[in-house]
Amino acid sequence: MIDSSIDSSTSTQTRKADHLRICLDEDVQCHTVTTGLECYRFVHCCLPELDRRDIDLTTSFLGQPMGAPLLISSMTGGTEQAKLINYRLAQVAQHYGLAMGVGSQRVAIENPDAIATFAVRKVAPDVLLFANLGAVQLNYSYGIEECERAIAHLQADALILHLNPLQECIQTNGDTNFRGLLDKIEKLCSRLPVPVIAKEVGNGISAPLAQKLINAGVRAIDVAGAGGTSWAKVESERAQTRKQRRLGQTFADWGLPTAECIHKIRQVAPEIPLIASGGLRNGLEVGKAIALGADLAGLAFPFLQAAAESEAALFELVDILLAELTTVLFCTGTANLSQLQNAPILEKITQSY
Repeated sequence: MIDSSIDSSTSTQTRKADHLRICLDEDVQCHTVTTGLECYRFVHCCLPELDRRDIDLTTSFLGQPMGAPLLISSMTGGTEQAKLINYRLAQVAQHYGLAMGVGSQRVAIENPDAIATFAVRKVAPDVLLFANLGAVQLNYSYGIEECERAIAHLQADALILHLNPLQECIQTNGDTNFRGLLDKIEKLCSRLPVPVIAKEVGNGISAPLAQKLINAGVRAIDVAGAGGTSWAKVESERAQTRKQRRLGQTFADWGLPTAECIHKIRQVAPEIPLIASGGLRNGLEVGKAIALGADLAGLAFPFLQAAAESEAALFELVDILLAELTTVLFCTGTANLSQLQNAPILEKITQSY
């Protein structure tokens, strides 16, 4: 008889390998829905009254200081390629003082041999590090013990609970029982030793849902809006049936644009630590997200591409992102991130030229 836990672990590892391959090799970006950030522009300041060298990108999140407001968003783990990518990402996070999340640790809960593919704390002792599990697993036998194990494996500062109903609908044999999850999240938030972050995976979190999550005890929100990688497309690429493939294609551009999520959540929850992710590709978009009200900006696909190429490519990417963000501050006459968030320097484009 085959041990069902071993079979499940093998299936999860295969899925992780498929996800990496598809994200790197196939076109799984949104095409008809955008982040919405292109609808905003900064008011240019031709006399900044600043020395560019004095611009300060430092910040803090959940009480921990950071060198810049960038999060290496949750991506991967569970395979040897994922291990290499995670270690490279951790090295660059440590060097620049960035935050980092790992991919879903379910594979490591099911198979202890996979723990090493996530164990980046030894190369990133000082970074703000986020563990990660799917919230829906709370309806599939997971509880506080599994969450504490994920946190301990990583020596994490917070736990991301990712919310991915669309992906689970399209994934072959996906976990689609989301009933009663909010109550379970609330109980978890009250018992865990670290803050809980609620995160979508590319379809966005609405303001009313964000408010419910905050009321349940979630300490930060990662909007992960539409406009970047489409996990409906990713799952369509690995679908085993015509129906699942069709579902992925139909819902490829489903979701709430990232900019809309930031704006509306900030209106109802002005104090909640807020992460903007979902389709951000450069430092200008990072600047727009922060000006809209985000505290951190999370990027995944650009970091994945660079990390898969080389350590040097990854360091070059971060250097470019920071230069782009610094240029945003300089050319808007803002000396730090607090000024960028609070000055009236971002306007919505209402006409075409």
